[in-house]
Amino acid sequence: MPGTSFFHQARNNAWSNHRLFDVCQKLTKHELSTKRTAFSPTLLESLNHALTVDWYYLDALVNGRRGQDCFANEMPYIDIAKLAAAQRDADFKLMAFCDQLNDKDAVREVELKRADGTVGYEAVADILSHLFVYQTHHRGQVHVMLGNTAQSPPPLEEYHLEFDAPFRNFDFSGLGGKGI
Repeated sequence: MPGTSFFHQARNNAWSNHRLFDVCQKLTKHELSTKRTAFSPTLLESLNHALTVDWYYLDALVNGRRGQDCFANEMPYIDIAKLAAAQRDADFKLMAFCDQLNDKDAVREVELKRADGTVGYEAVADILSHLFVYQTHHRGQVHVMLGNTAQSPPPLEEYHLEFDAPFRNFDFSGLGGKGI
C-alpha cells in the first residue's frame, strides 16, 4: 500500500529534520545568519525555505487553497526555536497525511499553481516523492554549511529502521513520540 511507504518516508523526514534542528539550535545567531555558499545564502534562510516549501505542498495535498501565499514571507521565522517548532508541526502534519493515504488517494490529481499563474496537476504520490527528495536535498545543503560552524553536522544518511530503533531512542524521544 502506498500510504505505508510514504508514512515511513514522512517519519524518516521528521527524524532527519529533528536531528538537523537539534544541532542548528546550538548555533549562535551569527552562525545562523552568516552568508555561505548554497542555494539560500544562510542556514536560517535555507531552513525557512525548506519549511515554506513543505507548507506549499502540504497545502496543495489537503486542498488548503493558500497556494503561492505560502511563500509570501520567505523568512517567516528568525528565531531558530520557533522555526524548529514550525518544522516539527509540518512534519507531524505530513506524517498524519501519509498515515491515512490509501491506493485511491495516492493517484488523486492535485492542483499546483506556480508564481507566474500557470496551473498543473500531479498525482499525490508524485508530489510526495518530489517533496521527500526536495527536503533531502535542502537538508544536505544545510549539512554542508554546518561543516563551517562550531557544531558538527549530524548523521543524516540513515533510514529509520525498526531494527535500529533501540539504538535511536535518544533521537526519537525528542520528537514527542508522535508516530515515531
